[in-house]
Amino acid sequence: MQKTKINVPFRPVYPSPAGLIVSIDDDKKPNVMTAGEIFNIGLKEPAIIGIALRKATYTHSLIVKSAQFTVNLPTAAILDKVDLVGTCTGRNGLDKFAEYGLTPVKSSVIDAPIIEECPVNLECKMLNVSEVGDHDLFLGEVVAMHVDSDKVGEDQRILIEKVDGLLFAEWGYYRFGEKLGEIYFSRKDLTRPR
Repeated sequence: MQKTKINVPFRPVYPSPAGLIVSIDDDKKPNVMTAGEIFNIGLKEPAIIGIALRKATYTHSLIVKSAQFTVNLPTAAILDKVDLVGTCTGRNGLDKFAEYGLTPVKSSVIDAPIIEECPVNLECKMLNVSEVGDHDLFLGEVVAMHVDSDKVGEDQRILIEKVDGLLFAEWGYYRFGEKLGEIYFSRKDLTRPR
């Protein structure tokens, strides 16, 4: 097959989950932003996630000061809210929770709240922040994870087919697709790692 060389790579690894990041100010007032760069760094014990934020964002400054944030993975059903949150800043005092109909819920470990409408919520303590190209990379230890009970299966695994999650790629939102197989499906002599 013929290949086209991309002269200026942009978001070359795709897709990634679209998420809502919640941070707090000095008075513990929450702010929410939409992010398209959320990824796993350490898988367990401890689970560590990364988010990439531009320095110019209000959320960036709030996380640097508070050293905590939540990552909330939304559903396709609230896509309009996810997109609206991403079109404005809370720096001017706008309460995006009230404005766009999102419900902050008290977290179990940290002060930044989780979002009720999102089926998966991660409470994170910031481990560090590093300048990496045009964004800063925040590493957060997941100190608590919450999942809607009807979306949890055996071994406390998330039932992805019930989450109706969102992906972000090439400036667009996509819905999780069909499952094609289990890990090691091609090797019946191997068992899935735990």
